[in-house]
Amino acid sequence: MEECCSTKPKKEHNHSHEGHDHDHSHDTGDQSTFQMFLPAIISFSLLLIGIVLDNYIKTSWFTGWVRLVWYLIAYIPVGLPVLKEAYESITKGDVFSEFFLMGIATVGAFAIGEYPEGVTVMLFYSVGEVFQAMAVTRAKSNIKSLLDQRPDEVTILKDGKPEIVKAEKVNIGEIIQLKSGEKLGLDGELLSEKASFNTSALTGESKPDTKIKGETVLAGMINLNTVSQVKVTTAYKDSKLSKILEMVQNATAQKAPTELFIRKFAKVYTPIVVFLAIGITLLPYFFVADYQFRDWLYRALVFLVISCPCALVISIPLGYFGGIGAGSRNGILFKGSNFLDVLANVQNVVMDKTGTMTEGVFKVQEVDFKTEFNKDEILKFVNALESKSSHPVATAIHDFVGEIDHSIQLENVEEIAGHGLKATINGKDLLGGNFKLLDKFNIKYDIQPENIVYTLIAIAYDKQFVGYLTIADSIKADAQLTINKLKALNVQTTMLSGDKTSVVKFVADQLGIQNAFGDLLPEDKVNKVKEIKARNQTVAFVGDGVNDAPVVALSDVGIAMGGLGSDATIETADVVIQDDMPSKIPMAINIGKQTKKIVWQNIILAFAVKAVVLVLGAGGLATMWEAVFADVGVALLAILNAVRIQKMKF
Repeated sequence: MEECCSTKPKKEHNHSHEGHDHDHSHDTGDQSTFQMFLPAIISFSLLLIGIVLDNYIKTSWFTGWVRLVWYLIAYIPVGLPVLKEAYESITKGDVFSEFFLMGIATVGAFAIGEYPEGVTVMLFYSVGEVFQAMAVTRAKSNIKSLLDQRPDEVTILKDGKPEIVKAEKVNIGEIIQLKSGEKLGLDGELLSEKASFNTSALTGESKPDTKIKGETVLAGMINLNTVSQVKVTTAYKDSKLSKILEMVQNATAQKAPTELFIRKFAKVYTPIVVFLAIGITLLPYFFVADYQFRDWLYRALVFLVISCPCALVISIPLGYFGGIGAGSRNGILFKGSNFLDVLANVQNVVMDKTGTMTEGVFKVQEVDFKTEFNKDEILKFVNALESKSSHPVATAIHDFVGEIDHSIQLENVEEIAGHGLKATINGKDLLGGNFKLLDKFNIKYDIQPENIVYTLIAIAYDKQFVGYLTIADSIKADAQLTINKLKALNVQTTMLSGDKTSVVKFVADQLGIQNAFGDLLPEDKVNKVKEIKARNQTVAFVGDGVNDAPVVALSDVGIAMGGLGSDATIETADVVIQDDMPSKIPMAINIGKQTKKIVWQNIILAFAVKAVVLVLGAGGLATMWEAVFADVGVALLAILNAVRIQKMKF
């Protein structure tokens, strides 16, 4: 089932499971449950009357051609669509589909006069198909609800007057007027002073998110209070929500190894079954004394019904898609079912520090300057210097000091990679960065930086050591819970960061992370992950998915935090956690484990029941009724089992 569960239009739903190139999805969007079951109800009613007339109210007229026509009419509502599918599959070169198996089994039953059994097999098969279609529809509902978050029309302001237009026609730079309760159709920048939004469609987070003027707001967010104005910054097709929807729609194209095996298995298995059925019919002629063609044909037909691989072909992709749906409902986007499998078996979670386990919002904790320097003046100089950098540290200093004094003349501003900033003020050099920067310019200092836990910004002015600022990043509220849950899942945790080793060790010790390494360059992180993989262990890397691209590429599965923050993140990562909560990491692993468990339960159930009934059928001990249970009954049980994952709490 390659895309039967995607949200693409019906015409794109034709899929192939290697030799089963047909549409299994039965688009049920506009059909009521009654309409879906109507053919089965008609068929069942006629079958029931026929069985009563056969066995309980014996009449002279219900014989011969009348009886045949009665059961044919009962067969047509459920049998005709299946025979049509079988014919279409054959014209496409796929002879051995499950439709073909059901077709020859039921037509064969009519040929040997077993009319009620022929109708019953097709009736139960059709009911199974309807239940499967309903299960797929339910599995789609989480993703369809995402589609519903993107309105087709928006209200824009033209010359100060509101005008309703199609969302895809809106140009970048136009202004949207968003009333209370309305959904935003495109990404943009908030022009109003303040507005609160419900972001649950994007992040799974029900708590309102308050935005202030100038902040980014995204398509799918719902305005909760006053009328707001938003300037469009992204085209409709490029919005974050569009990218997320496209990603989830394509998720089922990435197959898990189990799915790929079943598809290949079905391609080989089905023709073998057909030839075995022919053998069961004809070979006994040479070995059995009282050979009866009708009896052995009946056994072969029973064998065909039992061996239909529907339970596997339907329930396994449905199980994986249920896992993808459960993830999206909880704000976790899997780019394919193969990543569910990898996460189910992951042994190591390697994580970045800043923005993953910490908030990524730095704050100045302490200013320790030597008394001979004017503290306020130096801070103004440092604030002006740091304004030339986009680093989070610069933002922390700006938040601490306040407005930049533009009267300060900065000359020869230079950013020294991996060290910090240098500029000339009043003819004197000002340095701001790490202590390696001071070493580079031979500035002597009288402290031991490695003994101070926080991130340090060393300051030197006029070739003299001024002192330092300490900057810290707060640990996320659910970081501790995350590590505890990962330990409960027997997953090893490692923290890799470019931040100071003492800071990284301090955060790791607070959270109970087993291994922590600081002062790492991107290539150092790659080497650390290679060391873990050299032990033949699986690795999930959690980071921003952009700066850590080499590590993400090397790891077995890359998980991006804050998927709404960066287009590149959505492109790079295999799994995107939309709301920045690290506790979603063990949740994603748990969803993978539960999905895999359900898939294997279905595989074992289907093979065990079919193996037993196949042997009984070949030996003439099982009738069509047992065959129906082995095929449709097991398929229904497998579907119901697969649907369970969508109701689980993680």
